[in-house]
Amino acid sequence: MARDLGDPLEEVRSFMKSRVILTASQLDLFTLLDQTPVSAQTLAQTTGTDLRALTRLLDCLVTFDYLTKANGIYALTDKGAQFSSKNPESVLPMVLHLAHIWHNWHHLTETVRQGSNPHRQSVVHSGPEALAAFIGAMHVVGKNLARDIAASLNLSPFKQLLDIGGASGTYTIAFLERNPSLRAVLFDLPEVLPMAQERLHAHNLLDRVRLVAGDFYVDPLPTGCDLVLLSAIIHQNSPEQNVALYRKIRDVLEPGGCLLIRDHIMEPDRIHPPAGALFAINMLVNTEGGDTYTFEETKAALHEAGFRNVAFVRKGLQMDCLVQAFV
Repeated sequence: MARDLGDPLEEVRSFMKSRVILTASQLDLFTLLDQTPVSAQTLAQTTGTDLRALTRLLDCLVTFDYLTKANGIYALTDKGAQFSSKNPESVLPMVLHLAHIWHNWHHLTETVRQGSNPHRQSVVHSGPEALAAFIGAMHVVGKNLARDIAASLNLSPFKQLLDIGGASGTYTIAFLERNPSLRAVLFDLPEVLPMAQERLHAHNLLDRVRLVAGDFYVDPLPTGCDLVLLSAIIHQNSPEQNVALYRKIRDVLEPGGCLLIRDHIMEPDRIHPPAGALFAINMLVNTEGGDTYTFEETKAALHEAGFRNVAFVRKGLQMDCLVQAFV
């Protein structure tokens, strides 16, 4: 009996649904409808959009179960509320980040032909809104995983963490809350640190964290730490950039110090885990030389930089793998 393969075009057409949700998020429709059901005409006036076009968009969102419609009045469903900025668990920052990288994904065919994306727009250099969405997105996808990873590690031997590219402090917070005697240095771009300061203040951890501004590609790293975290960093780098960064870390780590790498770590076939294979395409279109790496590749680069006792200490299906190395 022939296997039912389903509609071969269903997955191909899925970009249409994504684009509707991305546009609705960019117009902030979910936030505007949160707790205040209104008509399309009112929303069009509020957002400065075309009434006919907006109505078609809203009707489509109803069919996706993000909105309801009764007597011309649109209201938010529980499913749609996940995209409202008023929701404490909002996924809106990640959606806005995905809306930004939509442009880069549009050029995938040309990228495959040439080997790099000639039209790439860097998130970091695309203005404060794109950067804020990116930093917020990292917190959305990382907050629960950070607590899980912190709970799985014995960090009692360490005194001071250096969180390189620590963004708004998601992992710093998780590690400090789990380890009351640990202190931390969060190192990131000057424009990112206010976001970190705000989140650390909300968690009453500012007295245990030193915020240091810098770019890890060009600036010296802070010294005096015996534990370094590279969380979701190595995939944005070329192999050469990673070796250079590992060497900088080795030079500032205290004797006996440990480097922890959290990222996609691929099996030798590079098709497992599947999420990592897709993320490699994300790096292909969004970075100059980024990629996902196997454990063997990561281990070789760490050895080249002077690390020892490299171990694959946590395997996963998402970006939840951990590699550990010592100086």
